[in-house]
Formats: sequence, C-alpha cells, structure tokens
Amino acid sequence: MPNFANKDDRGEQRPYPSPTAVAPGEPVGRSGVLRGRMILFAVIAICGVTADLLTKHWIFGKLWPPDGRKIWVWEPFVAFELSLNQGALFGMGQGFVWLFALLSIVAALGILYWLFYRGEARDLWLCLALALVMGGILGNLYDRMGLHGLLRPNGEGGVERIHAVRDWILLTYQGRNWPNFNIADSLLVCGAGMLLIQVFFRPNRPADADSQIN
Repeated sequence: MPNFANKDDRGEQRPYPSPTAVAPGEPVGRSGVLRGRMILFAVIAICGVTADLLTKHWIFGKLWPPDGRKIWVWEPFVAFELSLNQGALFGMGQGFVWLFALLSIVAALGILYWLFYRGEARDLWLCLALALVMGGILGNLYDRMGLHGLLRPNGEGGVERIHAVRDWILLTYQGRNWPNFNIADSLLVCGAGMLLIQVFFRPNRPADADSQIN
C-alpha cells in the first residue's frame, strides 16, 4: 500500500525527519528509557523532599522553640524532640553548615550528570537509590540555606536567621539516645544502603532494557 504520509499535493516526497530518529551510535529506545527513568527519579525525589519538609513544618510548629519537650510515640523508645544540627549526618562536623551546603549542591549536580548525561539511569536499582539520596540532599539543603525561616536572638537586640538542619525524631533505649534525625536523613541512609547492595551484591548488573531494544 502506498504511503502518502510524507507527500505533498504534487505527490513529491517531503524530507520530514522520522519522529523516532536517534543520534548516530545511540541504541534505539535509549532516550525513551532515560525519559521514563527521569520521570521516576523526579517523582521519588519530590515526594521524599515534600514528606521531609511537611513533617518538619508540622512538628516544629508544635514544639518550637526547642526546650527538651517531647511527644512520646512509644514510651520510652520513640519520641518527637526538636534539635538543630549545623553539621552533617549524626551531628558530625558541627559549625560547617555552609561547607555541607556547598557539598550538597555539588553532590546533587553530580547525581544528575551521572544518571542522565552518562546514562546510568538505565539501571533501575541505581536510579531508585539516587532518587532517595536526592530527596534527602534537597530536604537538608533547604534547612542549611535557612529557608525554613527560623530565627534566634543575635545578641545585639535583633534576630538572625538560623542556618541548621531541623531534626525531630528521637530513638532511645535504656537511657541511650540515638542522634536526632529527620525524614531526609532516613532517605539518605536508605539510598546509601541500596548503593552498598549495588556494590557488593549486584556487581554484574544484567543488561539494561534499552540494550535489548534494536
């Protein structure tokens, strides 16, 4: 059957490019797989950072300013208690909040480059792990930039913006407290755990989907 899709009224073939054309050397279907992974990555990261910021807003609205008050969820093991962290995960590196903010930005850009420019997002497990990491990075970066709007006296009769991560989940056992953390920290730990599994238990990943299309 003749194909008239690319012919004009004079019956001449018009040089329209194929809508499915790919760059020379690029496997057919690769761009489609990466677009799908990009959407999945964005949804997970956005949901993660949204959950983190909403829970912080809720609990800090109830217990601010931090004065040792607790809301027990499972006494004496799990409670909500406010804490401000100017360091990294588990309170390490206190006082280097701007350094960690800069490192967070570099890490976020590095993840995007690795996944979508280098094409590593074709590995679903890696894409999911780094989506969780991205959600955690953005949640804590928001706090380090002081975008939460928390203020404290500056000692000169005025106030200053607080640049610190808002932590609020407390785990305790027999009088020993785990460092306060938040949803963003949990996302970072889960993502890092998945990356460790990738390294030690999935060293030879199976061929990805787009390598089988062609």
